[in-house]
Amino acid sequence: MLPAYLPNPFAALFGGGRPIDSGKTMSDGRRILGDGKTFRGFFVGLIFGALAGLMQMQLLEKYPMLFGVELPIFGTGGSNTTILIFALAFGSLFGDMFMSFFKRRMGLKRGAPLPIIDQLDFVLGAWLFAYLASPVWFAEHFTASVIIVILVITPLLHLSTNVVGYFMGVKKEPW
Repeated sequence: MLPAYLPNPFAALFGGGRPIDSGKTMSDGRRILGDGKTFRGFFVGLIFGALAGLMQMQLLEKYPMLFGVELPIFGTGGSNTTILIFALAFGSLFGDMFMSFFKRRMGLKRGAPLPIIDQLDFVLGAWLFAYLASPVWFAEHFTASVIIVILVITPLLHLSTNVVGYFMGVKKEPW
């Protein structure tokens, strides 16, 4: 999940600049996505997520086990591996943007909390894109127990990274 966990924090950290929606609004008068979703943040997040996945693959070649547990790999190597890594990173960013779109439709402002959804939107996006990229790989690696662990751990990780981002001045709210 590292390629899915890293894009959004790095997008927030290094983002800014031109919003993806170019400041446009929908017929409801609300922004499509808002100022928090920028081209620079999207591409920086995608690059960091992909680099994390590629570095993870390099480490797995040398150290395939950690604490006696065989670590999963992304695909069978070559282009399939790269596609899966990018699918996780891109899906993570897409899931977050997708929920921003719906938060704007619900009248929620940038940074307004939407518990559980805020913590898992990027995971669901990453899973969707990983499944579309390779359903067999997805089914082999995201078993019911792995999914449950991710659904429990992710909100805790999300909250703690947001608190750190808040104290660093990157985020305006600690949630």
